[in-house]
Amino acid sequence: MEERKNIEVKREEKTDNSLVGATFIKYAAYIIIFFGLLWFLLKYVFPMFG
Repeated sequence: MEERKNIEVKREEKTDNSLVGATFIKYAAYIIIFFGLLWFLLKYVFPMFG
């Protein structure tokens, strides 16, 4: 008879703090650029048409 072994693999999900920090900085930069562009449009571009 064939003998079967039950092998249980345990893997712990670790959050890499440097990866979390880099992702936070990246999205914070996206938000700052977005609001900077929005401010520029409202301050300088839209008054040209008004």
